[in-house]
Amino acid sequence: MRKLSALDLAFFLAESEGSPKHVAGLMLFQKPVGNRRNFGRRLVDELKQHDRPTEPFNLVIHFTGLTGPHWQPAQNFDIEQHVFYHRPRKSSTWIQVKDFVAGLHEPVMDRSRPLWEYHLVDGIEGNRFAVYLRVHHAYADGMTMTSWLQKTLSDSPDDTVLRPVWTMPVVRSRPKQDRRLSLAGGLRSLGTQSLSQLLTAGGMAKLAAQQVLERAGITRKAVSLQFNTTDKTPLTGSATAGRSIATTFLDMGEVKDVCRATRATLNHVALACIDGALHRYLDKTGYPVDHPLTIQMPVNLRKDGKDKAGNMVGVALVELAQPAADPIRRMQEIGHSLHKVRNQVDSVPGDAMQQYTVISALTAELIDKLRLSDRIPATGHTLVSNVPGPTQTLYLKGARLEQNYPISILVPGLRMNITLFSCSGILNFGIVATKDLEQLNLLADFIEDEFSEIRGAVGTA
Repeated sequence: MRKLSALDLAFFLAESEGSPKHVAGLMLFQKPVGNRRNFGRRLVDELKQHDRPTEPFNLVIHFTGLTGPHWQPAQNFDIEQHVFYHRPRKSSTWIQVKDFVAGLHEPVMDRSRPLWEYHLVDGIEGNRFAVYLRVHHAYADGMTMTSWLQKTLSDSPDDTVLRPVWTMPVVRSRPKQDRRLSLAGGLRSLGTQSLSQLLTAGGMAKLAAQQVLERAGITRKAVSLQFNTTDKTPLTGSATAGRSIATTFLDMGEVKDVCRATRATLNHVALACIDGALHRYLDKTGYPVDHPLTIQMPVNLRKDGKDKAGNMVGVALVELAQPAADPIRRMQEIGHSLHKVRNQVDSVPGDAMQQYTVISALTAELIDKLRLSDRIPATGHTLVSNVPGPTQTLYLKGARLEQNYPISILVPGLRMNITLFSCSGILNFGIVATKDLEQLNLLADFIEDEFSEIRGAVGTA
C-alpha cells in the first residue's frame, strides 16, 4: 500500500469530465529500413507479452479505508485494456494523427484499472508510426516521465531489446541505517520533523504575505497576483469537454545560437516566442490585449540528484513582456521576470511551495466547481512548462524517434496548456486546448514566425 501526496490527491479532487487530469506524450517514429512491413503490428504483439507491470503501472487508486486515499496493486490486470493498435485504411497525415489523438486524450481514465494507456497509431505517411502514451498525473510529473523515456528507449539503432515503460524495475529508496531506539534518537527525530514543519509553515506564510502586500499596493510588481486576469479572451474560463492539439518545433542548434548571441537562456527565447505568438493569436481572433500577459509556470522542486517518483513541482506566476516590445527587449523583460520568480522559489522550502500550489489549485478548482470561472478573474492567461529531455537521438527497436510532444492537462480557469520538451536536438511545443478554441494551429505557426523574427534581430538567421 502506498499513500498519496497532497498534490497527487489534488489531481483526483480536481478531475472532471471537462477537465481530466492525465498527461501524455505523442511520439513520431521513422520505421527502420528493411523492416517496415507489419512493423507496428508486430511491435504491439510483442509489447502485449510484457503483461506483468511494475509500480506505479500496476496500482489502482482506493479512496476508502482507515488509512485514507492510497494506492493498491491491481487484482486482475489485463494488458488488452492498456495496449492498443490503430491502423486506418488509408495512409494518415500528421494533422490527421493529431486530430485522432485529441480524441484519445479527451475522456477521463477508468479508475477501476491502473491509470495508463499505450496506443500505437500505424500507417502514417513516410513509413512512420506514432505512439501516444497517457498516464494519470498522480502517477508522475514531467521530470519523472522524462526519466522513463530515457530508460525505455535506446541510443543505438542496433539495439532491438524491448523495454516497455510499464515493466521498468521499481526504484526503491535506500534504507536508512538502523538506529538503536533511544530517548535521544527519538528527540532528534521529533526535533527535525518539527523544524521542517515550522519552516514549511513559515514559507507558506511568506508566499501569502507577498500576495497581500502586492494587492494592497505596498509593493509594486514584486510578484504576480493570483486571480487577477480580467481580460475577456478565449484563453480563460471554464474548460469544456473535448480537446484539440497543435504542435510545432524549433531546431535546438538555432535556439542555442540565439542564446549565445544574446546571453539568454532557452527559457528566455522560448517564452519570448510564445509571448509574441499569443499576442498575434489574440489579435487575429479578435481579442487583443494591450498589456503584458501572465503565465502559470511549473517549477521543479527536486534537489540536485534526487530521483523520486510522483510529483515534486510547484507553480509560479510569470509576467511576460509589453506587447509592443521588440524581440530583444521582450527577452530582457522576460528574463527579469524569471529572475524574480527564481528568487521567490529559492527563498522558501520546496514543501512550502508545493503545499501553497495545492491550496491555490484547490481554490481555483472550487471556483470552477461553483461555475464561477467565467466570472471571477483567472490566475494568468495560460500555463507554460518546459521539461528538459535527452540530447541524443533515440530509438525503439531500431525505429528512430523524430518528434516528441508533451500533451498535458488544463488547470482550472485556463483553457490552454503549452508544454515544451527538448529531445534529440529539437525543441518540441505541445499545445492542448479545449476543442472550441478556434484556429489553434495558428498559434503553432506564430511561434515559428516569432522565432524567425528573433533570429533576424540578433543576426543568426
